[in-house]
Amino acid sequence: MSRHVVVQHVDRVPAEILQGLAEQGVSTVHEADGRRGALDPLVRPIQSGARIAGSAVTVSCHPGDNLMIHAAVETVRPGDIVVVTTTSPSTDGMLGELLATSLAAHGAVGVILDAGVRDVAELREMGFPVWARAISPQGTVKASPGSVNVPVVAGGQPINPGDAVVADDDGIVVVPRDRVGATLEAARKRTANEAAKRDRLAAGELGVDMYHLRPLLEQLGVEYR
Repeated sequence: MSRHVVVQHVDRVPAEILQGLAEQGVSTVHEADGRRGALDPLVRPIQSGARIAGSAVTVSCHPGDNLMIHAAVETVRPGDIVVVTTTSPSTDGMLGELLATSLAAHGAVGVILDAGVRDVAELREMGFPVWARAISPQGTVKASPGSVNVPVVAGGQPINPGDAVVADDDGIVVVPRDRVGATLEAARKRTANEAAKRDRLAAGELGVDMYHLRPLLEQLGVEYR
């Protein structure tokens, strides 16, 4: 059997859960899921203000070769986030304006690249969100086989096809598909709790009192003078 495959069917996260995760944002989702799933902070947004969540379409590429991203386009469904990895470290520009245009036409809401991106000004102008490890003018070839919709590791995190990916200015977090419902519920509770704390802090209450930190400070030997 070939080691290189394009898996065409992916079990996706329901759209209403993805919308809820996007509304909660990366930091809250990360905390709500037990501080798990955050990708390497070196995989950074090339734009500002984008906040998205989608089911992962995973792509494993040879370094410097974006053939399999092209192969992945026909597996993309509206609301998906394409997650691209390479079989060894690479900063080559694996995605540019034309390929992003193709992905967007098939419904992708963004791309996560554990590699490089190019045509940054054009991508920003077209409003297509990308998170990447590097920005590089170095182009790619289309010559080497890889796989689509297989388990990958991106930014140090294991990602399976169909997992929920949440991305915004804080970075990226992945939530396995079997935990998305519980994570969203926990995230909403956390947000409600933080709203109450925000009101108390805005009224002038000190964090050391609200969080009952004075005994801890004393225990740690911190002295007020």
